[in-house]
Amino acid sequence: MRTVTGLREVAERAGVSMRTVSNVVRGTGRFSEATRQRVERAVEELGYRPNSAARRLRTGRSGVLLLAVPELTMPYWAELAEHVLREAAARDCTLLVEVTGGRPEAELEIALGHTDPMVDGIILGPLALDDRAAARAPLVLLGERVHDLPCAHVTVDNTAAAREATEHLLARGHRKIGVVGRQLAPNAATSETRLAGYREALEAAGLTYDETLAPPVAAYHRADGATAAHALLDLPEPPDAVFCFADTLAEGVLHAARERGLSVPDDLAVAGFDDIEAARYMAPPLTTVAPDKRELARLAVTALLAGVDGTGERHPKVLRAGHRLVKRAST
Repeated sequence: MRTVTGLREVAERAGVSMRTVSNVVRGTGRFSEATRQRVERAVEELGYRPNSAARRLRTGRSGVLLLAVPELTMPYWAELAEHVLREAAARDCTLLVEVTGGRPEAELEIALGHTDPMVDGIILGPLALDDRAAARAPLVLLGERVHDLPCAHVTVDNTAAAREATEHLLARGHRKIGVVGRQLAPNAATSETRLAGYREALEAAGLTYDETLAPPVAAYHRADGATAAHALLDLPEPPDAVFCFADTLAEGVLHAARERGLSVPDDLAVAGFDDIEAARYMAPPLTTVAPDKRELARLAVTALLAGVDGTGERHPKVLRAGHRLVKRAST
């Protein structure tokens, strides 16, 4: 791959002006989706990498963004980080990645403003951010809005998505549907919104929410899913289907079902959330909600760069990416 020293060759390859190329890589100005795709394709084909030192002298910006996530060992966060990396690179930005472990003090430190002066802005995926947060740096949050911080929150419609997954299980004839993913922490917004969608679907079908079918979990790891599944299967009347708030939880449920000698979906149907790459290779392949991770990344990077440039809205706003239900053999 050869290196291009200016905008001109990218502009010629994409068939647009140099100003349009600059707007696309910076995420500013107006341009169509087709134009954005042509420019990004030309940038990738030509290996365009402008001189970041010169840009900092010219604009006062480093072009360095920080993505802070709870864990990179969790497939969802790893896959989303890859999409953010690509979106940042397409806008000529360098992405740093930091792992918070979901610890409140680590998330709070980042929300209050990263100490590295080279970082222009921050994208944070919080698990335990509390009301002490008061962002001082350009900040975008990934997930449901639980605080009135003056920044964008980028998410999917978790309630609608969970309702659709539960409706799918109901349509398959299941009437005793367990749920794995309920969390008791006060700021567990993702858990709350997905539980709300699950309950809405049950109530619309004339079914009553039963808390014994929703054992709490500490985290969204495979082991948490397996532990919750065993608790459900030990009930006097165990469920005939389980909806999990993460594919990793569903993987643990599938493991527990195999240990019990149960057939999925004949004895127990299982649905998940996230559509991680592994979902299609589980045994059986997992029915799951697929958030548009690329769109989540694009919205987050675009909103952050608007904040860095001072063109973004200062009041809190929610930006929603799309989702779809992917039906596979587990249901």
